[in-house]
Amino acid sequence: MFLYVVMAIIAVLVIYLIVQYNTLVKTNNIVKEAFSTMDVYLKKRWDLIPNLVEVVKGYAKYEKETFNEISSLRTKSYDSMSMNKKINVNEQLTQGISKIMAISENYPELKASENFLQLSKDLTKIEDEIANSRKYYNGAVRILNTKIQMFPGNIVAGMFGFRQASMFETNAEEKNNIKVDL
Repeated sequence: MFLYVVMAIIAVLVIYLIVQYNTLVKTNNIVKEAFSTMDVYLKKRWDLIPNLVEVVKGYAKYEKETFNEISSLRTKSYDSMSMNKKINVNEQLTQGISKIMAISENYPELKASENFLQLSKDLTKIEDEIANSRKYYNGAVRILNTKIQMFPGNIVAGMFGFRQASMFETNAEEKNNIKVDL
């Protein structure tokens, strides 16, 4: 009788361990899928930036520091970056884009340019898509991190090497309201 009780307890523990592991795998895959979705929009923005810089450069010849800053970020190969590196570089790019849009305020002929207007529309659309996908990604990360941090999930996560994911947070500059008239 005692043997059956011990075997039942072991079976319940094994089943519980399997369920916890599968839950962590599923949640981790959701985080990867959410990042992958956001990554598509980040890559679109990554590819749009050189065009925007070139159009603005033609009008704003005295703003070399901003252009150099953005160009140096863009020299890295996007596809070879890790998830965390992509998040960090895109936070820096967001600051650079804000500077470019602010620069455009000083050049009325730039604001009237067809190329600039189209690029601005494209950028606005991509930024909206990034914001929406970032919400989804951060929600998935929150769920994963909660499962990893809570008992007894933290034990299972530790046993199988699951690590917390990084949120894609806004920096202080993004939180400021920037006025751009196009």
